[in-house]
Amino acid sequence: MQHTISFLEKIDSWVWGPPLLILLVGTGIYLTARLGLLQVARLPLALKLVFSKDSEDGAEGDVSSFGALCTALAATIGTGNIVGVATAIKAGGPGALFWMWVAAFFGMATKYGECLLSIKYRVVDENGQMSGGPMYYIERGLGNSSLQRHSHSSEYA
Repeated sequence: MQHTISFLEKIDSWVWGPPLLILLVGTGIYLTARLGLLQVARLPLALKLVFSKDSEDGAEGDVSSFGALCTALAATIGTGNIVGVATAIKAGGPGALFWMWVAAFFGMATKYGECLLSIKYRVVDENGQMSGGPMYYIERGLGNSSLQRHSHSSEYA
């Protein structure tokens, strides 16, 4: 049993160590560069759309911009994030908060990419409701991948 615990602790320290941080923040830095510093460049438009009642092009949808923002934040931010910040500050001091801000800044580009793909590959279900998310953009966005060739439903292929 001790051997198994030791093995799992080694995997845990590797997965949650520098490789994961480099991968997550590196992806955010890459997307920030490719999207032209989207977090800063589009902030005025984002704030305008979130706090206005109508969309810019007058289109109607199932959810308001503010409702979509609240839903995305509710799905992203949980109790673990709140407790994680307090724990990081206690363990690492104020410097930990600075590095969390840096990671969050670059994480915004990653979240934008996730939301963009969710909207691009969303579908209308049999009740006329919009459905989207990772399961749709992975299945529909990979093109002629083995995932689509072996899909149980030909509706999305």
